[in-house]
Amino acid sequence: MDTATHFRQTVIAWAAGAENTPAPAEARAARELAAGLGLHTVVLVEGVSDRAAVEALAERQERDLTAEGAVVVPLGGATSITRFLRLLGPDGLGVRPAGLCDAAEQRFFLQGLERTGFGTARTPEDLEALGFFTCHADLEDELIRALGTDGVQRVIDDQGDLRTFRLFQRQPAQRERPVEAQLRRFMGTIGGRKEHYARALTEALDLGRLPRPLDGLLAHL
Repeated sequence: MDTATHFRQTVIAWAAGAENTPAPAEARAARELAAGLGLHTVVLVEGVSDRAAVEALAERQERDLTAEGAVVVPLGGATSITRFLRLLGPDGLGVRPAGLCDAAEQRFFLQGLERTGFGTARTPEDLEALGFFTCHADLEDELIRALGTDGVQRVIDDQGDLRTFRLFQRQPAQRERPVEAQLRRFMGTIGGRKEHYARALTEALDLGRLPRPLDGLLAHL
């Protein structure tokens, strides 16, 4: 296990116990790992698919986030943001946060940043100044809009899943839905597919036409 992965798992374990009981072993281990990494930024994203996209775009830009002192950590849901932010403050790791959020979950990030002393934001622009970038609906929506539905289906074909997607489109619950909605639902139907396609779609992006939240986050880092 590399150090960044160890750090990520340790922080997630620390956050899981931080709300109700102290976690001195995880806290100590996280501080030691952060020091060894020269860590200055923890990128907080809602789930593993967001992490896959951020890391895939960094790789395409020939960047090594770990070498730059940044590690991407999935929250496991937006409502956990305050718990994670508390671990990053001066009484925790003493590093700066950054990240992505979905538009519907933005309020949790605004509240969390203010409650933990990282800053007050009233608008999406304020939030970006604090290092957090908002997806219009979610990251899958941003990737689909950036590639277009035809582009996404070419990626699905490249991954060997086009026949499965066509069968999915014929299901009664899907027939009348817009193809954008079908694509988003398809990616969440099987465990691991959402993460897999977050990376695959990011790898297919035109680097000159990136989704604004992803582009803004990587530029901020």
